[in-house]
Amino acid sequence: MIDPQVIAHMTRNEADMAFKKRVQTIFEWVNPTDDMTILDMPCGRGFYLNMFRYVSQCRIVGADLDWSVLQKAQRNVGHLDIPIHNANIYALPYADETFDAVIYSEVLEHVEDDQQALREAYRVLKPGGVLAITVPHADYPFWWDPINKTLEFLFNRHIERGMFAGIWANHVRLYTMDELRYQVQSAGFAVEAERRFTHYSFPFIHNLVYGIGMPLLERGALPASMATAANRLTFDQNRGSLLNPINFGLAIFNLFDRPNKLDEPEGRSTVNLAMKGRKPHAGR
Repeated sequence: MIDPQVIAHMTRNEADMAFKKRVQTIFEWVNPTDDMTILDMPCGRGFYLNMFRYVSQCRIVGADLDWSVLQKAQRNVGHLDIPIHNANIYALPYADETFDAVIYSEVLEHVEDDQQALREAYRVLKPGGVLAITVPHADYPFWWDPINKTLEFLFNRHIERGMFAGIWANHVRLYTMDELRYQVQSAGFAVEAERRFTHYSFPFIHNLVYGIGMPLLERGALPASMATAANRLTFDQNRGSLLNPINFGLAIFNLFDRPNKLDEPEGRSTVNLAMKGRKPHAGR
């Protein structure tokens, strides 16, 4: 099992408190060892790829449909000699029973046919292999995304594009645990664990991080020291000084995160749901 202190170190630059809990959950459930072959789909900008290589010599493979995002991943982690493929989640370009684990973090909410995506994960997993899933929760906390929460309550509408999209950004759906469990089991998986996490949050944090902070970072608009403290990839380079405005802001966000648990009680609003599925061995 990966040392929790190592996971905390890898997420020390993280302003998205829900992302920190996603990392903790995925590393606990996948538990990479050097002899494993793991798929991260979609790999996005390569953040998980970088972390997996930091703690393990497992064969980690990244895949994504968006070519522009893949180019960013290549720039971010290309020096680590990690295979990165252009792939469609409905028809993964891998043979049956290739992987020991598949990571579907923040992807099922983006696709029209989540059942087909899950069946592809089942196909490429070895018997006994693990699928680690995270999705946004339909019952999310008000302060995480006050704009969409208010619009949903008053008008049964939400914003899916632009700086104010919040938790609904480019999403087809949000999930309840019952809905997610049904889809995972229908694809053939045995559900081994479920989690709900991130109830308390700094107000408007989703908009601040993804609507303002990330665009500024990717445009190179932040001074070098602030960019180092804000970048998920440069956790080893951040000196941690609270004189750095980014580190000061992270300290405040962490105060809001302190009451959060890795698994909140049923019925509590949370940012994320997570589920661990396992592909049964033949005959079981």
